[in-house]
Amino acid sequence: MKIHDLKPADGANRKAKRVGRGIGGKGGKTAGRGTKGQRARNTVPVGFEGGQLPMHMRIPKLRGFNNPFRVEYQAVNLDTIEASGLDEVTPESLLAKGLVSKGALVKVLGRGELTRKVTVKVHACSASAETAITGAGGSVEKLDLPFAVRPAFKGSAHTNR
Repeated sequence: MKIHDLKPADGANRKAKRVGRGIGGKGGKTAGRGTKGQRARNTVPVGFEGGQLPMHMRIPKLRGFNNPFRVEYQAVNLDTIEASGLDEVTPESLLAKGLVSKGALVKVLGRGELTRKVTVKVHACSASAETAITGAGGSVEKLDLPFAVRPAFKGSAHTNR
């Protein structure tokens, strides 16, 4: 079989119906448009509502604001650290335990209590969590963020519609 032997299946390609070619055959006179009215005489734009203010003009637009410099942290609470049994809490050790996702910036929050000495090395820590960790005899070290200036937002500029 060669390229010139190929042809569509029987009945797959049909000629378009030619309307408006006189009253002698099907599709003559009004050509399937009915009698009189705007749609019989010319085309009506999509979304036209008869002169009423159209839907796309009635609805409110572009509300809200998305901060392009937002820094998102993955939160880990003190009760999670207590239950994990880790002596040194780092993003890598939390990733190994499955508590954070890969490449996440980690922030420790103060929910729960800490009963043992823990060394915490994370990107951010709430004030209540820091006092609880140091109160239990542990230490908090803040890691540098992986960027000098906050990176631009990757999503769409107008997601709140």
